[in-house]
Amino acid sequence: MRSYLLRRLPSALLVLFAASFLIFAILRLVPGDPATSLAGPDASPATVAAIRDRLGLDAPLLSQYAHWIGSLLTGDLGPSYAIGGEVSDLIGDGLGATTELTLAALLFVIVLGTAFGILGATSRSRWIRGAIRVTTTAALAVPPFVSGVLLVVLFAVVLGVLPPGGRVAFLDAPDLAAQYLLLPALCLALPSAAVLGRYLKDGIERALAEDYIRTATAAGVAPRRLLWRHALPNALPPVVTLLGMQTGHLLGGAVLVEAIFAWPGLGQLAEQGLQRRDYPVVQDLLLLLVAVFVVVQLLTDLVYAWLDPRIRWE
Repeated sequence: MRSYLLRRLPSALLVLFAASFLIFAILRLVPGDPATSLAGPDASPATVAAIRDRLGLDAPLLSQYAHWIGSLLTGDLGPSYAIGGEVSDLIGDGLGATTELTLAALLFVIVLGTAFGILGATSRSRWIRGAIRVTTTAALAVPPFVSGVLLVVLFAVVLGVLPPGGRVAFLDAPDLAAQYLLLPALCLALPSAAVLGRYLKDGIERALAEDYIRTATAAGVAPRRLLWRHALPNALPPVVTLLGMQTGHLLGGAVLVEAIFAWPGLGQLAEQGLQRRDYPVVQDLLLLLVAVFVVVQLLTDLVYAWLDPRIRWE
């Protein structure tokens, strides 16, 4: 296991390097100039040129890229161009809120996806199976910005049981914080829970169709024991891989969900950075998301190997 992890580290570092170069290049291709945005529409060319010189934007692109990578390696992310303050402080302020939202959504994904998969594969009621099929199809078909609005209308406007947006820190008021967290976490989790449920359902059905399950059933082994001790563990390895991929999707989807529910996380920070052409903020945020996704994939592969002893990393 350790040797496998050591072999994967060079490829992970290569992915991070390639991602950093693409992020840097794509941001420079986006129309707009930070110096022009900071100077204002009535600024003279000399003023814009002075701002570009102060920000280092008049240096060659490779020099700017090397300076950015060097700053990352030393831990000095530098100041924000337009938002104000240090980039590390801005990311640190929003990271806690985004992590809180993502972890809550991941919990919903695991609970709802497991329920959808097990009930869809084992329930004898056509109504239950049909309801699960309709729910998962709707969760996949309806985009988050539509489901988010529907959740707000239903639970905040019509029923009035949950707040429509905002955030309260858990340390200040845990019960109130959970109420503010429930709707955005559920909105973010629904598509991934539907995907996880369908994969788990198919895996359980394939496991239950194996010959050893039929033999155990004929020998009188209880169906519940067959499910929890044999079928479910055999269906888990590919589902764990899928869960790792969906974790990355949750981080990406948090940007949109945070805008819908006025959640003060990294999504709002990224939106402000893009609107104001704040290169340091946006490129550091995007590279952070890539790094988190790479780490999650490494952990997912290790868990897959732990669940399936037939895998030989050597």
